[in-house]
Amino acid sequence: MTSVAPPALITGEWRRKLDDRFRLAIPLEVASQIVDAQGDALLVKERSGCLSLWRSADMRRRLEDGLGVIRQKIEAGRLQERWPEVQRMGRLVSTRQQAVRLANRARLVIPEGFRELLGVAPDGDVIIVGAAICVELWHPERWLDWLRAEMPEFHGLFHNLSQ
Repeated sequence: MTSVAPPALITGEWRRKLDDRFRLAIPLEVASQIVDAQGDALLVKERSGCLSLWRSADMRRRLEDGLGVIRQKIEAGRLQERWPEVQRMGRLVSTRQQAVRLANRARLVIPEGFRELLGVAPDGDVIIVGAAICVELWHPERWLDWLRAEMPEFHGLFHNLSQ
């Protein structure tokens, strides 16, 4: 039996400029890990100051699997008491992601609606971070805030995941 090697973990940190047309050069070494043969990926809104890029097929499969479970629960009447949560989830799914194509030299055009959440003005810096299973795009101040809060937990997290 042939085993398939798992994809390499995406790691690294880069600082890039967002140009005046909201284009961002993604490092080639990580762009190749998140795009398909046509250069397509999925851009996802994560939180204020952070977007992420995912392999389209992987993220779409995860989303469809989850939505399938939710549909089954709705059909079975198991979510009637939770309509506000279902609506909230629906709103977020409706706006959360967009298919994108990385152009020449792995340039990403950040679409309207995503620019505002990232919060970086043209000619501003963006921090590109390999987040193991995706690539994240961070507003520099939000990235530092996240690092300050999370870095003290690194050793415990690493130990728990690697055991």
